[in-house]
Amino acid sequence: MISNETILILPIALPLLTAIILLLGWGRLIFQRIVYIVSSALVLAVACLLLYIVNANGVVATQVGDWKAPFGITLVADMFSAIMIMLSAIIAFTASIYSFATIDKERERFGFYPLIQTLLMGVNGSFLTGDIFNLYVWFEVMLMSSFALIALGGERKQLEGALKYVTLNLLSSALFLASAGILYGLVGTLNMADLSIKIAGIENKGMVEIVAMMLLLAFGIKSAVFPLFFWLPASYHTPPVVVSAIFAGLLTKVGVYALFRVFTLLFAGSDIAFTAILIISMPTMLTGVLGAAAQMDFRKILSFHIISQIGYMIMGLGLFTQFAIAGSIFYLTHNIIVKTNLFYISGLVEKIHGSNNLKKLGGLYKVYPWLGVLFLIPAMSLAGLPPLSGFWSKFLVVKAGILTKEFLVVGVALFVGLLTLFSMTKIWNEVFWKNLPDKIESTSVILFKSLPIQTKLSFILPIVIFVVITIAIGFFVEDFFALANTAAEQLMNPTLYRQTVLRLP
Repeated sequence: MISNETILILPIALPLLTAIILLLGWGRLIFQRIVYIVSSALVLAVACLLLYIVNANGVVATQVGDWKAPFGITLVADMFSAIMIMLSAIIAFTASIYSFATIDKERERFGFYPLIQTLLMGVNGSFLTGDIFNLYVWFEVMLMSSFALIALGGERKQLEGALKYVTLNLLSSALFLASAGILYGLVGTLNMADLSIKIAGIENKGMVEIVAMMLLLAFGIKSAVFPLFFWLPASYHTPPVVVSAIFAGLLTKVGVYALFRVFTLLFAGSDIAFTAILIISMPTMLTGVLGAAAQMDFRKILSFHIISQIGYMIMGLGLFTQFAIAGSIFYLTHNIIVKTNLFYISGLVEKIHGSNNLKKLGGLYKVYPWLGVLFLIPAMSLAGLPPLSGFWSKFLVVKAGILTKEFLVVGVALFVGLLTLFSMTKIWNEVFWKNLPDKIESTSVILFKSLPIQTKLSFILPIVIFVVITIAIGFFVEDFFALANTAAEQLMNPTLYRQTVLRLP
């Protein structure tokens, strides 16, 4: 039987081993595809098992090389980590299917599959690490892999987007590393469980606040919060759609995860930090949704909405109550599923019509009503219509704001929800409801039924999987919220986390 400690290592080890195998099979595309999807399925199975173990037994930790904490490399999973590993695995598995229909052979030959695996390794490592420095290391693994994926193909727009992406993220990395160095100088440890105990005894509280602000800035760049979000809409629409979907679902959410982990565990007493986070959440919501409203490109609209939705997530952190944190984790779960799916749908629309420009699209509902329905479910969920998952996630964070009497941020959240509905309605009208423009009708439009069966399955299966999950979250909200509430309880009361990592009595 596999031990709990082995289960912790597998979400990192499996993608690493897969990347090595894929490199050894360089140029053998059929072999790479088979290995890629089998590995993704295995990671998904491991993620399910990890979530079950954490739900049954609480926090799980292991020390790599059997070095005792805080001196060795610690891997630890609480409910929040387990949820994020599960979501990462679902996205990786659906992307493995979707990529077969959307990635050209040139990108396959130049390392697309190994790069995705190293990206997944970095994401999972970030979710499982119990050490600030190793969190930085996993961030750099993600940065290198994601930069290569954005630039892969060498198109002009990709290289421009990659340059903007990597410049700001390198600034974030420099701030993160400097913060880690200052923390080590202050307390002599970077193990997060150990830090959470020793940081309370530091006499120089001003320096602690400075480090907290530096980390807020570093993670804020990676999360694309206001005013540090410009790199995201400039880059996320440039790579192949499956890469955009993975980035939309996972990369900014790793930054959000880091904010929740570090500020609940290390800086829970910093009123300044939580006030700053709450204030930042409002312009983040507003600028994202206003940017989306001004766009006429399917994927650019979705890219701006990533920013807007990040505002809702950090709103719960800024409110800093268990209910608010639980609402944010629930919102994070819903948004990862819905946002990834909308990018998948945009890829199918582009495949049929050859464009993401809304002015060049139209008439899809008449030809493919099933595709219109598949779009409406995640779109209306993103906008917050009942009884879908987005309604409950917005309800939870708004209720948390009302309970804490933060009525300004509640008003902003409700207003942004209305503008989100406007954006989704605009996509529906332009892509599905209106007639195809006359000047476009004479051009060749690919008929979905003319595509090979394996291509059709590669497009449809991931979309259907996410639609089913979206509906399930909406109808079984109590079960999903129970997991989010457990995660929030562990974040707000980190005693069990510390005891498990440091093996305290």
